[in-house]
Amino acid sequence: MGATTAAMVTAVVGVLGTLLAPVITTWTTKRQRAEERRAEEGRRVFEERRAAYSAMNRASRHFHTMLKDALHRMRDGVYSEDDRAQVEEARRDYRDRYAEAQMIVPEAVLRASRELNVVLAAIDATAKRIDRGLAREGESADQALIDLKAAEPALTAMRRIMREDLGVSD
Repeated sequence: MGATTAAMVTAVVGVLGTLLAPVITTWTTKRQRAEERRAEEGRRVFEERRAAYSAMNRASRHFHTMLKDALHRMRDGVYSEDDRAQVEEARRDYRDRYAEAQMIVPEAVLRASRELNVVLAAIDATAKRIDRGLAREGESADQALIDLKAAEPALTAMRRIMREDLGVSD
């Protein structure tokens, strides 16, 4: 290869490098921005899920506690209108958090939350019947308190599954 050919090849490579540099820079920048958007979306989804888990865990535990307190008060004959309102408020908050979570949580969490929901809903219905004087055979505040104990392992299992999904390990 002669000096002229080498100079021509060098000139062509130099011109191509000059012309392609902005294209490569643009491509690299777009790729970095896409990665940043994916990472930001991942953080957003994680934060959304964590907020839903926190709200659902709090509402579930609060509803459980309110039911337990209500059953104790019914048993002791001191259940009041204020108590009814508090239980209903806790039930509605729980229902809302449960409904919100159903839209964004994985199936494993939904299964655990359904198991808990079955127990809490049944105890809530029992408590309302007892309060209205329409208790079925065998239904009492004491029996409902025993039945409500079944929610405790379900609460623990749901929390454990949520924590695992968030990457929290003990």
